[in-house]
This record gives sequence, structure tokens and C-alpha cells, in this order.
Amino acid sequence: MRVPLIDLSGQHESLRPNLLEAVARVIDSQQFVLGPEVASLEEAIAGYSSTNFAVGCASGSDALLLALMALDIKTGDEVITSPFTFFATGSAIARLGARPQFVDIDPRTYNINPALVEAAITERTRAILPVHMYGQCADMDALLEIAGRHGLPVIEDAAQAIGASDRGRQAGSMGQLGCFSFYPTKNLGGAGDGGMVVTNDESLATRVRKLRVHGGATEYQHDEVGINSRLDAIQAAILRVKLGHLDEWSEARRAKAALYDELLYEDERAGKFVRPFVRPEARHIFHQYVIRAPGSRDELIQHLSQHQVGNKIYYPVPLHMQQCFSYLNYKQGEFPEAERASLETVALPCFPELTEQQQHYVADVLSQFIVAGRATSKSGLGLA
Repeated sequence: MRVPLIDLSGQHESLRPNLLEAVARVIDSQQFVLGPEVASLEEAIAGYSSTNFAVGCASGSDALLLALMALDIKTGDEVITSPFTFFATGSAIARLGARPQFVDIDPRTYNINPALVEAAITERTRAILPVHMYGQCADMDALLEIAGRHGLPVIEDAAQAIGASDRGRQAGSMGQLGCFSFYPTKNLGGAGDGGMVVTNDESLATRVRKLRVHGGATEYQHDEVGINSRLDAIQAAILRVKLGHLDEWSEARRAKAALYDELLYEDERAGKFVRPFVRPEARHIFHQYVIRAPGSRDELIQHLSQHQVGNKIYYPVPLHMQQCFSYLNYKQGEFPEAERASLETVALPCFPELTEQQQHYVADVLSQFIVAGRATSKSGLGLA
């Protein structure tokens, strides 16, 4: 059996008539950039995320950049964030001349560790940017309490977490600004790039709207230097179709994760890998189902690949160890949990259309790896 890491064909086939109708509607309107389709999606995403305002943009990466620009982050400032995340989180900070001030992660959730944040705050700190990893929100109560005491805004990188919640609050709604990505493989994915900034602050929403169109109050009157980051109407139309199914898909992902938890329970007890940890206060929507395989991750990946089970490492190189950030002068070993996660984690197939048969096959392949490891260990050849 072949089990892909993700397969979008089933989702798209079930929605094909609606998607084609939405695209045709945009073509017939000849309004391809921003316009009523984008405005309608913005209203829908604001409602879904329990925020007052939403502003569409060209990508999740740009959503982060626009949020930072709206807070006037500039050269010499520092923004606290995680080193264990997709590159865009750190690059958005660096593109404005600010310093990504990394803080290590909680090894159970892979989210920034609130207990370490306060020690990283300096007189140059201007914001805290937590990342909701793999579909589970960071511990926002702790982060918001620290931010409040120090007068710092919080930007949520919720690119992987639309529909997730923390203590009943929707991802993106808890900080001053929240950022979503609609990259095709996200839980709510378009047919290309797309992003959204959400906020409850009208002045911030107004500013983001200007910044996404070159900082212009009108087409030819520019109050400040912004960027070109407009959401295409075709993407908005497609996302409007999909948004109505998002909760159903999220529940399906949660069901897949629950079945994996059940199937992998005994093998986890053997000590070869660790299942995902879910905070009791969180609604995890499993953008990824990520396990840890201490000491044997690479061998496990080889085994999975040989048996045609899709897998991927998110993320193999922490940001503080990326060559482009060498000027920050971070050293290997400064963020041990992020570094350990980069060496131990691997994502298994987890998407709404994944079948129980496929999941049982994945679990059987993992069990074979455990059994082979025990046999090799007993023989003295040492797969421990």
C-alpha cells in the first residue's frame, strides 16, 4: 500500500463543481484583485476567527510582515519568537531590520516556552510573536500576562492553526494581530498563495489595508511606504467555498489523530517514539501529526519510505542555526529543545480523506520498525 503524506485530490474532487463555479464567477466579473470576493472572504474569516476585522494579503509570509509593519517594528528593535518554526516567522522580523530574539520551546508542544520568555525581554523588545505549531495554540494566557506587564503587543503566527483554540478562544483572536496562511497544504488551503491578518483593533486593520497596497490611502496618494500584497479574487472565491467545510475537516483530522493515538499506544510504551501531546486547554486541529523518535528518527524515516508511507521533517534546521542568521551570533546548544526536536520529529500522514485502512497500515509499518529494533538490539547489533 502507498500512503501519501497529504493528498488534496479527494478534497478537491468532492468540491469540483463548486470550485469551478466560483472561478467562473470571478472570470465573468473581470475583477481579479481584491474586490467583492476578497471583501466577502475577509468578513467570513473575521467571523470565523472571532475577530472584528480581517485583511487579505498575498501570503502567510506577507501577513506576518504586514502585522510587524503595522506595529512599526524597525531597525534595532527586537521581537521574541521561536527558533523552531517555518523560515517566514524569522525572516519577516529580519526584513524590517529587527532582531529575532529566539526563546526555546516546550518539548511537549513544540510551542514557545512561556517560562523562558521574560528573561529574553530587553529595553529593545517591541513584540512577542508565538507560533501555534502543528495546529495547537501556544499557552496564550501565560504569554499575554507577560506581554501585558511589559506593555508589549502579541502577534500570533497562526499559519498552521486556523480553527484551533486555546481555552475557547480562536487562534488569531488573542493577540493584537493574528496571521493566517492559505498555502494549498494548509487546513484551509487555496489554489496558490494567500494570507490574512486578523485583529480587533480598527486602527491596525486600517493600517494593514493601506500597507498591503503600497501604503496608499488612494491609488496615487501614499502616506507611507508599504508593499504590494493583495489577495487575488480567484483565491478568495475558492477559499469561500472551502471555508464552509473547515470545521468538518478539522474534526476529521482530530479523529485521525485519535485513531493513531489508539493504534500507536502500545508501541509508544516500547520506548521507540512519542505520540503528540495535547494541552487539556487546547483544541488541536492537527495540521500535522508529529511523533518523536529519539535516537532512531532517520532509520524510522528510511523504514517508512521503503514501505511507501509518506513522511516529512518539520523542521530539520532550527532558525538560529540557519546560515542567513549567523550574524545574530547564536551558538549551537543555546536552544537545546528546539535542536533536539529538529533531530527527533517526523510527521505521519494526517488529512481528512485518510482512510482507516491506510492508518492501520501506517501503524503496522511502525510496529514492524519496533519489532526489528528489538531483534537487532537482542542480536547485539545495536538499534537502540
